[in-house]
Amino acid sequence: MKTVDTVLFDLDGTLIDTNELIIASFEHTLGEYYPGHYKRADILPFIGPSLDETFTRLNPSLANDMIEMYIEHNHLHHDQLLREYEGVREAVAQLFDKGYKLGVVTTKRRPTTERGLEITGLKPYFSTIVTFDDVENVKPHPEPIKKAMAQLGSTPEQTIMVGDNTHDIDGGKRAGTQTAAVGWAVRGLEEVRSLYPDYILEDMRDLLHIVGAD
Repeated sequence: MKTVDTVLFDLDGTLIDTNELIIASFEHTLGEYYPGHYKRADILPFIGPSLDETFTRLNPSLANDMIEMYIEHNHLHHDQLLREYEGVREAVAQLFDKGYKLGVVTTKRRPTTERGLEITGLKPYFSTIVTFDDVENVKPHPEPIKKAMAQLGSTPEQTIMVGDNTHDIDGGKRAGTQTAAVGWAVRGLEEVRSLYPDYILEDMRDLLHIVGAD
């Protein structure tokens, strides 16, 4: 691979384990608006896209109300349900210590993005954080990834985008970066393989060898 000096990470399902938090917030909201209609398996495809995209697709006239209910539930239970992935902090810290430029690119809103990074102790490692609130178009549109690279003074050829779903991998490809998908994605390894990333990580520490930071 070409020399990489920049690593961009998705947040939910990649750096921090918010899967149960996200699923619980969807179950709460959809249970109010569509009682008995959505089971856990039906909710999994909603993990990755922005809330606006998901709820507008379900019902444009109720989207804002559903988003408000989701966010209220999510904020209330955020700290209780958030979990860390083994090896993530170690890998990120080593990349930082080796001088790699690091950024977060997420479809999540800024307050909960920063809260999650603060709780897990990851925030100090990232020089840029691009959220839903910072762009006109979220992943898989290349805008947020290109914005992060611009803020870091990086080129696509020297950047790798790490994520857990098609929005991350397709977004990276459209922005011209290399891509790595995490093998702990909530929708399973087979779906990760179907995205055709350049790399699949069984552990975040695998990334260290891929970029030459081990």
